[in-house]
Amino acid sequence: MNLQQLRFVRETAQHGFSLTRAAQAIGTSQPALSRGILELEAELGVDVFVRHGKRILGLTEPGKAVLARAERVLAEVAGIEQVTADFRARDTGELRVATTHTQARYVLPAVIGEFRRRYPAVRLTLLQGSPKQITDLVLARQADFAIATEVPEDQDDLLAIPSYDWEHVVLVPAKHPLAGQTPVLQALVKYPLITYVEEFAGRRRIDRAFAEAGLKPDIVLAAVDSDVIKTYVSVGLGVGIMAD
Repeated sequence: MNLQQLRFVRETAQHGFSLTRAAQAIGTSQPALSRGILELEAELGVDVFVRHGKRILGLTEPGKAVLARAERVLAEVAGIEQVTADFRARDTGELRVATTHTQARYVLPAVIGEFRRRYPAVRLTLLQGSPKQITDLVLARQADFAIATEVPEDQDDLLAIPSYDWEHVVLVPAKHPLAGQTPVLQALVKYPLITYVEEFAGRRRIDRAFAEAGLKPDIVLAAVDSDVIKTYVSVGLGVGIMAD
């Protein structure tokens, strides 16, 4: 018994018991396929197929059991072949990473540089968007994985793997009253604040911290980009809260 004989049985059953179509699907001749099936039946000591003359009409009861097991064996073989193919191709191909602008701009450049050094044959694609947009890309199989500050709370279909700690810092001009201090929330609410839009860079945690302290911050400007926050802090629009 060999794998080719099991393929003969499977393809014959899948092609309506037509030896001609089964042989074409496998890429062999009809006589070779017929001979392989007969040799398998002789080895097993049972008929796999019901015949009328030279025509095959269906499967015998033992043949149904043989087909079921043949399909499992061939599926396992295909799985082994895929594993080895993936292993051989592990240093090539394409990697699609969905991420936010903050991660792409400030966190990933050094990481991607090291990745390119290790895997020069891998084509890397960065897909940028909001946390919800990059989550949707992963769910739609348009990205292999996403890197974000946080995962939207309503996504139970995704596995979140913490990779590093993310903190926020307060940014003020050099001559601001808070400069050189370690400001607390009660001090921050006295000033207009500049921070991220609600979808980005842990904004939910910022809002939650103020809410839990019973405070209502005066957020006069919300932006996507940390550089924008820095710019408006520098012109005196307010106190910045941004990712470090």
